[in-house]
Order: sequence, then C-alpha cells, then structure tokens
Amino acid sequence: MEAFYRTHRYLIEHTEAPIRRGLMDEINWLDRLICIKGTRGVGKTTFLLQYAKEKFGIDRSCLYLNMNNLYFSKHRLADFAKEFVKEGGRVLLIDQVFKYDEWSHDLRECYDKYPELRIVFTGSSVMRLKEENPELDGIAKEYYLRGLSFREFLNLKSGHNFRSYSLNEILANHQEIAQEVLKEVHPMNFFQDYLHHGFYPFYLEKRNFSENLLKTMNMMIEVDILLIKQIEQKYLSKIKKLLYLLAVDGPGAPNVSQLATEIQTSRATVMNYIKYLADARLINMVYPKGEEFPKKPAKLMMHNSNLMYAVYPMKVNEQDVLDTFFMNTMYKDHKLYMGDKGSSFIVDEGMRFRICTEKCKFKNNPEVYYAMHRKELGEGNLIPLWLFGFLY
Repeated sequence: MEAFYRTHRYLIEHTEAPIRRGLMDEINWLDRLICIKGTRGVGKTTFLLQYAKEKFGIDRSCLYLNMNNLYFSKHRLADFAKEFVKEGGRVLLIDQVFKYDEWSHDLRECYDKYPELRIVFTGSSVMRLKEENPELDGIAKEYYLRGLSFREFLNLKSGHNFRSYSLNEILANHQEIAQEVLKEVHPMNFFQDYLHHGFYPFYLEKRNFSENLLKTMNMMIEVDILLIKQIEQKYLSKIKKLLYLLAVDGPGAPNVSQLATEIQTSRATVMNYIKYLADARLINMVYPKGEEFPKKPAKLMMHNSNLMYAVYPMKVNEQDVLDTFFMNTMYKDHKLYMGDKGSSFIVDEGMRFRICTEKCKFKNNPEVYYAMHRKELGEGNLIPLWLFGFLY
C-alpha cells in the first residue's frame, strides 16, 4: 500500500494542469461511482490528478491507481479496496480501468460492500459502459472529457478566462459576446493554430505534434479498439487501412463495396469497423434526420480537424476543415444531421446552418444561420465561425 501512496504523492506534486477543464464543475463528485470516458490524448489522467490535488492535496483518504500496474495481474482490485477502506480511504481514482480483466465485477463488489467509498474511474471512449457491463447499469454516472475547445485553447494561449455560452445565447447575442471578446483579444490570430493542433492538450509537450498524434491514433486502434472489442491482431492492418482511406477520401458518403474490396473483407465488416472508429472518436458519422447506424451514413468526417492535418496534410481542404470544426464543437450537447439544399447541417430539431469560407457566395436565406470564417464580428444570421468554439 505504501508504494501506491508514494506514487500518488509524487504525481500530485508534479502535476501541473495547463488549464482547469469545465467538466470539473459539471460532475457531481458525491456520486459513489463515476466513469470519465474520453479518447487518448485528451487529458484524462491529468484530469484525475488535478481533481485529487485540488480537493485532497496529499491527504491519504484519496488515492490514484493505474491499472497498468503489474500488481493487479495477481491481486484483486476489490481486495485492494477493502484494505484501502480499512486504512481510512474514502476516494479511489482508477485510471485505465479496462486494463484489469474483472473491472466491472470488482467495481460492483466495491459499490455493494463499501458504501463509504467513492470511486472515479477512467475509460476509453470505445467502452459501451451500460450495454456491455450490465452490473454497473443504474449505479455508474457517466461523463465525457473532450479535447480542448477553441475557447479553452484561446484562454490558454492568451491568458484570459472567457466563459462558455449555450447555443441559444450565441444565436441571440453573438454581436455582444464577440464585442466583449474582441476588447481583449483577436480570436482569428489563434484560430488556425487551433484547427491544426489545438484539440489535444499534448500539443504543449516539447515533441513533434503530428508524430505524437499519429502515435496516439495508432494506440487508439491497437489498444482501445482491438482490446475492448476483442478483435484479433491479424485484422489490425485492415482497420488502419480503412481509416487512412476514409481520411484521404475526405468527407462524403462512403462507398462501402469499394472499401470492402480495398481491405479485403465483407461490407458488413466494413460497417462494423466504421462504427468502431466512430466509437473511438476518430471519425464522425452524419445521417439524415431519422436515420442511424446500421444504415450507411450520408457522410463520414474526421472527428476533429487536428486529425486531418496529421493523416494527410497535403490534401486538407479548407471547407472540409471548417465543417469538421463546426461538427466537433457542436458534438458535445447537440445532435447534428445532414444538411439539405442551402445548408451544411441541421442541428437538433431543425436549425439549419451553412459553414462558409471567406470566399463563399450565397443568397442570404433568413431561415439559415451562416457560420462565417474570418469574420470577427457578425450581424443578424451571419455569425463568426470561431464563436461556436465557445460552446464548451
């Protein structure tokens, strides 16, 4: 036990979170079982340690565990929790929980036996917590840690502390909000950097960002998808090739038959792989309103614009990048559907949006909101695209 406390103390003392994530205030930390899901690279480990540092410091009632620790190849997590509680432990922070085979069974046992214990655990975005782990259904509260929003990136780069806004606030008051921001900083000076590398906090590390992101993407496929979905190693190259083909093709409706031929598998398997890539937050599937998986999506897009620059930088199209930014920033709290004539996307119950490059020509339709690139200040239904990056 002492070795775990020493590791915990070292990590707490050496954790410097570059920014306080908004999710910290959205979670009800009094819940007894909390799952924080997220893709690799968005900062889940830092988030756990930041919570421990902020709320407990080096108080021994809170302990961080990583399930990569070989100790848990021989010892049960539930037995460890029993000893922890006996010594006065009250909060266990468990990282990479899926690396431990019996994790859902042991978490349920801890929940039933130790009512004084609170457990916060992180998991991959590929995990389908309630569907695949019925023993945790109804007791585990699920949250999602996303990559940095443009607002968070701007705060980090400029030293300001701009707040987030709801979509309704932006649509109704975008001029006033933009004017307040423009008094302090020019967002367009930072926007291209965000599109290129601002979604993943590890851009702050002194390493080549694109190489780091490609490595992270490989880990998502090799560990998260293969391990959690229990896919044999021999199919790894097919999933990687599929992701590359989708990235190179750019946003659009997938030709499933052609993709099946290219990676030498069946159409049904291609659709399953596409779903796994979407669960891993590597791609997004866009459907017409009223349709969903397993139907073929009307459009496939990379999950965020950073991925586009990492996979195939020679072929990055500005319109595709801007569409991807809008889709990604809306993704947290809103449903997006394939747009109709004159719009890029339909949001929620029928709000129509068109994403416009600087040279975009259109006849203004009062029933459409236009998200305008390189426009610092909007008017009426013309809204600066960067401002949608303030949704979280």
